[in-house]
Amino acid sequence: QVQLVESGGGLVQAGGSLRLSCAASGSTFSPVAMGWFRQPPGKEREFVATIGWLGDSATYSDSVEGRFTISRDHANNTVYLQMNSLKPEDTGVYYCARHRSNVISQRLDGYNYWGQGTQVTVSS
Repeated sequence: QVQLVESGGGLVQAGGSLRLSCAASGSTFSPVAMGWFRQPPGKEREFVATIGWLGDSATYSDSVEGRFTISRDHANNTVYLQMNSLKPEDTGVYYCARHRSNVISQRLDGYNYWGQGTQVTVSS
């Protein structure tokens, strides 16, 4: 079993920054990709970013490309999402997820472990 715990969410003004963290515990030894997703109010969960096991490959949604950066720290079993130039449309609950394998994927069904989520609210 794997447990994922997100932190770092909050309320920020448009143009500001936040750094989300996702701490993994349990059986974390397999080389797998990790991802961040978000669920805006009243909408479905959507892909934000994903990173491979070695940290040398990452993919972003078009809406966050150039503003968000995903990274991972194996020593601390933590994945980060640095969010800059935040916009009101970035508001939502942000979820960390662990992929079934080391595959860079935007599909939700490829991820078999999810955190509880952390709220990000961007005011205009």
